[in-house]
Amino acid sequence: MQKISLILAIALALSSAQTLAQEVTINGTGVSLEANKTPINTAVNPSAVAQLPKDHHFAVPGKFTVAVAALNSPPLTVFAEDNKTLLGSEVDIARLVADSLGLELNVVPTSWEDWPLGVASGKYDAAISNITVTKDRKQKFDFATYRKDSLGFYVKSNSPIKKIEKAQDIAGLRIIVGSGTNQESILLAWNEENLKKGLKPFTPVYTKDDAAQTLALQSGRADAFFGPNVTGAWKAALTQKTQLVGVVDGGWPKAAHIAVTLKKGSGLVEPVQTALNGVIKNGDYHKVLNRWGEGVEQIPASEVNPAGLGD
Repeated sequence: MQKISLILAIALALSSAQTLAQEVTINGTGVSLEANKTPINTAVNPSAVAQLPKDHHFAVPGKFTVAVAALNSPPLTVFAEDNKTLLGSEVDIARLVADSLGLELNVVPTSWEDWPLGVASGKYDAAISNITVTKDRKQKFDFATYRKDSLGFYVKSNSPIKKIEKAQDIAGLRIIVGSGTNQESILLAWNEENLKKGLKPFTPVYTKDDAAQTLALQSGRADAFFGPNVTGAWKAALTQKTQLVGVVDGGWPKAAHIAVTLKKGSGLVEPVQTALNGVIKNGDYHKVLNRWGEGVEQIPASEVNPAGLGD
């Protein structure tokens, strides 16, 4: 019991350090939380505003209400010292879209499980939470892409596992993965392949927060973590406790992108796409991704409902 308590204390300390660290270098870019508190704003895009449906009822009049999964997963999302203000590249992208549409940004920190019903019901105008375009999701939502989806496998720094890049590599492993995510879908597809070949099944390890993920991995209850590569890179650079052993495209076996997610048929996807293409053209988009160390995941243009996982 004492050993487990000690491990938990270490995990919580690592999680807190991840949140409070003022600077870390990922993908060759120094990221400063203090500097990145300053918002990056952009000009109103008249073309995008003109595409907004007439008499559209926003969740909050005059505001662009965006659900952001507040999991403290920098550089995507991280709370400032007040534990109320949400920072990160997802919030920055939401601000660029809101500014372009001539609306005030209204960020609502929420859980991953909440955004689908919230967007579908109109509680939120959009969700910007590292959501990948998938065939199934396109049946209920519209998408305007803004970033490549790159997923990484991370293990303990002293792990004997040196490579996880294909289906057979996960046989018999216990892997931390988010429930209902596209990375879970990839692992389940790989596992099905392995079972047909007589290989051992993998075991998914579901956790609720970063501290639990850290505990599971560092205590040996899990062999690897599979999730957004930028968040894994942040933690690896900050703690030196984990290392990258493989990268997979989020649309495996094809490419898929992260997108602003909107209610199907709401009429917002075209103006949001125009807004994104506007900030890509004027350079504000690149400022956002570069200051969070995500420049390697930039795209040349936003697309509406492109091929995704499962297509």
